[in-house]
Amino acid sequence: MTIEFVYDKKQVIQALRYHFLNRPEIRILLIFVNVFAIASAVLLYFDKVQPISFLLFSILWFLLMLVIWRILPQTIYKRSHTFKDRFIMQIEEEQIILQTERGSKSWPWRSFNKFVESPYFFHLYFDARSFFLVPKDAFKDIREIQQARSLLKAKIPA
Repeated sequence: MTIEFVYDKKQVIQALRYHFLNRPEIRILLIFVNVFAIASAVLLYFDKVQPISFLLFSILWFLLMLVIWRILPQTIYKRSHTFKDRFIMQIEEEQIILQTERGSKSWPWRSFNKFVESPYFFHLYFDARSFFLVPKDAFKDIREIQQARSLLKAKIPA
């Protein structure tokens, strides 16, 4: 199966957000900040803490969400030249071959340790932090997407 694609900025930003929010360390951080913000609000209501505590955790929550939701994805998008290239990808039985105007690279299926599906992409992970995005809209129809999904499930361990 051969697909051609370029990245759509809004979709890539959303995929990067999805990636960050699925990281266990970020999830744990978000849970802790939310718990402390709620606890400080409750304690403020019962006059057990000063308003500065509630304000501090509210600001911390706001800054954390700003970084995860806006700053981090935008920064990565702007720094990466990958998202500005035009790609031709061949998904074969033994490997994936990726071509750009600058050259080509192939990866055997064992190079990937997992894949995740988000609304717009298949995220093919090499390790916990490095991955490649394959846009679903590059496929001709839903049947091709289902074929790709089946192949990814069969070739990449869960």
